[in-house]
Amino acid sequence: MPEFLKTAFSNGPAISASDVFIRLIVALALGAVVAGIYRGTRKSTEISASFPVTLVLLAVLIAMVTQVIGDNIARAFSLVGALSIVRFRTVVRDTQDTAYVIFAVVAGMAVGAQNLWVAVIGIGVVGLAAYLMMARARVFSAAQPPFLLSLRIGLGHDLDALLGGAFHEHLQEHELMSAATGKQGVALDVTYETRLRPNRSPDELVKALNQLEGVQRVELHRRGFEEG
Repeated sequence: MPEFLKTAFSNGPAISASDVFIRLIVALALGAVVAGIYRGTRKSTEISASFPVTLVLLAVLIAMVTQVIGDNIARAFSLVGALSIVRFRTVVRDTQDTAYVIFAVVAGMAVGAQNLWVAVIGIGVVGLAAYLMMARARVFSAAQPPFLLSLRIGLGHDLDALLGGAFHEHLQEHELMSAATGKQGVALDVTYETRLRPNRSPDELVKALNQLEGVQRVELHRRGFEEG
């Protein structure tokens, strides 16, 4: 057998039981830190009860897997094949949750591969970034909450020309979310995601839009409290 194949299929240096225990305890501690950062940077209503526990267990399990594989390429392929039969039924609801799953996996892998400083420094940098992004998001959202604005406009009217003045006066930002015909094709139903200017109120916006010729209906809902 060629020498490079012998190296690939070798078991590598033996690891003492005490080293394995210490690495798994460190992975457990770092996984708990990852879960703590997750809890601290997410709203309580967005947190599943089992997800922080999953992050802790992932860090420990990945540290175990990394030590099992070691430098043995054949064992790595065997584990990939064995783990490919596992199916997760729970869908991750948010892309940020996916990032935290990767966060826990990388921390556990770094500990298992004896790169403790990579795990520690990585947790510090990623944790700092998560808290900074959370603070920025809270400052941005604290100014004015988002609203969904639904309008029915008579056909033949240009949306920008008709609504531009009222939007500029009352809205800080707006984005068209949907558009469809209404009243058997004689009107246009449009929905915008909007944020009011700091010195404007929802009732002022509704009154201003109602006064526009061509606007047949105005509905304004707080984002997250839309009617079903």
